[in-house]
Amino acid sequence: MTIRQTAASFATILMLASPAMAQSQRSLGPSTGSVRIEQVQAGFIASGEAGGGTLRFQGRSYPITVGGLGLGSIGASRTVLSGTVYGLHRVSDFAGAYVQLKEGWAVGNAGRGQVWLQNDKGVTLRLAARRQGLQLSLGADGVLIGFKQ
Repeated sequence: MTIRQTAASFATILMLASPAMAQSQRSLGPSTGSVRIEQVQAGFIASGEAGGGTLRFQGRSYPITVGGLGLGSIGASRTVLSGTVYGLHRVSDFAGAYVQLKEGWAVGNAGRGQVWLQNDKGVTLRLAARRQGLQLSLGADGVLIGFKQ
């Protein structure tokens, strides 16, 4: 990928990410659950991530796995994400492919960011990220979430 193609990709990502990151809680409707994810991320333009966590839905906890690939990250970090689930009506709708929009940073033990994920079943995750490491993120990823067996 040339520098010009990379710049065009980032411009496209920024245009797509801005409205989604500005989306208000009111437009998402009522909260239907919560989620906590711990993952490791690494990247230099392209990025990868792997981890797991817990979905809380209708009074029950479900262990989950998380993995993905994307664009818009430089460095490496350990990230803990926690937040709210919207649009989840059946637990089976949670697993699947998500588009992730992210922005954040990490330097040592100080790091923050926001992550938005949405799947094709209308499930949206609005997460706050706490990062440790050395990383700068602004971009989009494809993320697969599944249930641990």
